[in-house]
Amino acid sequence: MSSQQSYDVVGIGNALVDVLATRDGSFLDEHGMAKGAMTLIDVERAESLYAHLGDGLEVSGGSLANSIAGVASFGGRAAYLGRVRDDDLGAVFAHDIRGHGVHFTAKPAVDGPPTGRCLIVVTDGGERTMNTYLGASALFGPDQVDRDLIASAQVTFLEGYLFDRPESKEAYWAASEIAHDAGRQVALTLSDLFCVERHRDDWLKLVSDRVDILFANEAEVLSLWQVDDLATAVKRTREQVKVACITLGARGSMVVSGDETHEVPAEPAHVVDTTGAGDLYAAGFLYGYTQGRPLPECGRLGSIAASAVIGHMGARPELSLHQLLDVLD
Repeated sequence: MSSQQSYDVVGIGNALVDVLATRDGSFLDEHGMAKGAMTLIDVERAESLYAHLGDGLEVSGGSLANSIAGVASFGGRAAYLGRVRDDDLGAVFAHDIRGHGVHFTAKPAVDGPPTGRCLIVVTDGGERTMNTYLGASALFGPDQVDRDLIASAQVTFLEGYLFDRPESKEAYWAASEIAHDAGRQVALTLSDLFCVERHRDDWLKLVSDRVDILFANEAEVLSLWQVDDLATAVKRTREQVKVACITLGARGSMVVSGDETHEVPAEPAHVVDTTGAGDLYAAGFLYGYTQGRPLPECGRLGSIAASAVIGHMGARPELSLHQLLDVLD
């Protein structure tokens, strides 16, 4: 059973451990990596690279986990559902995400593939080369959906990256039904253009029937509706969801709700690493939204959180985002 307290946001996504290590270019050559690429790998490759990588920073990762950690950093009541194995990296994930103030009590799997991980080699100039093994995280299914936890949360936030297998799709429909039956709301991030292209038909139905809050960048929302201009995509989006946040890179973002359109400028930042910018934008928006702030303020909190993460390496903020609330208060 879950804790009986209520939550602002509960996230469901790929529970991965990020393993980061700084190496020179010869390491990439030796292990046949394409510099700057993100490659999905199998378990044998994952175990081999993990062994050769040696000492590195190991932290809980995954796009939605970054968002949920961001909500907690703002001071929100945050929880996470994801699948790990009962192995060393599974323990690392649980310990680290709890250390960020996130409620995570998922029981680790006792069989099947090991805990997923993203092996990140940082080379000269801060460039990242990523090798991702989804492992146990990809097998999240209806059995891992915590009914009490979802019913207790104002918003259940779903990660597009997890939507590949039949059991994960079933889990999303189950979770969204639980949330709506409890009078709660459902948010979805489209995550990646390739995700949209793989799952467009399923997502159109999910968005139409179950999604209240949609997060997408410009390319993703154009692809979802298969249109060529942003104005048409915005029109289609506002007809289907209660609220939509469309990020536009250096041009900021748009928050769309009913007849309202709020243009939110990007916050000034020295860009070092854009990893996690979209994840933290969603964190800031959802924190503001669940605290009852006006939509323009929610969007600005998203921009502020994104700017806080792109000024350094890594997808998590280096300071408590709660300190940034003074900008608006």
